[in-house]
Amino acid sequence: MTGKRQQAREKNRLTLIEAVLDSVAEKGISETSVSEIIQRAGLSRGMIHLHFGGKDNLLNEAVKHSSEEYYQGLYALLNAAGDTGQERIEMIVRGDLSEEVLNRRNVSIWYAFRGEARNRAAIAAYSDTRDAKLRNMVHDAFSRIAQEAGAAEAADIARDATHGTLAMLEGMWTDYLLHPDIFDREESVRVVFRFLSALFPKHFGVNGAIANGRSKRVDG
Repeated sequence: MTGKRQQAREKNRLTLIEAVLDSVAEKGISETSVSEIIQRAGLSRGMIHLHFGGKDNLLNEAVKHSSEEYYQGLYALLNAAGDTGQERIEMIVRGDLSEEVLNRRNVSIWYAFRGEARNRAAIAAYSDTRDAKLRNMVHDAFSRIAQEAGAAEAADIARDATHGTLAMLEGMWTDYLLHPDIFDREESVRVVFRFLSALFPKHFGVNGAIANGRSKRVDG
């Protein structure tokens, strides 16, 4: 396959995936028909079978693509963050609640796919609240913080901090889904760090970077 043909193939593939995601965001999965997809993509019906073998595989690739985009953005933020566990947690929290990540399109896509996760393993693999990739990333940072704090039960505290932080972030996403017009991003960030200040007062409390305003902002 020539370079131009390969580029055209990848372009058509991505166009179909984006058409699916746009439709899911606006209409939900049940209304995302083949006709809806090809109308949005401006491509023929046969293109779906050529590139994906059918609508189900296209949906699977769409949720995978959405997940990969999330992590690409997260990795970019972490590359810009400092090396300490505290700086990495700050960037993850602020990034996850930023307008770039938490917006009407993304939250609609996320919860639409979550609704299908129980019956479709391929979708569940990319829409799990216990996603190992994110959980390990957060847990690693909290483990470093707990050790720096000299916590007697560092392993247990890191585990609980990970579980609690991810649960709060998901709760904020749900709150945004239900009340997008009155959702307060800064208040949400503050709530998460107030919880963390109880566990790690030296890192997130009155003497930490949060209170002193040295945190990096990523939401403009």
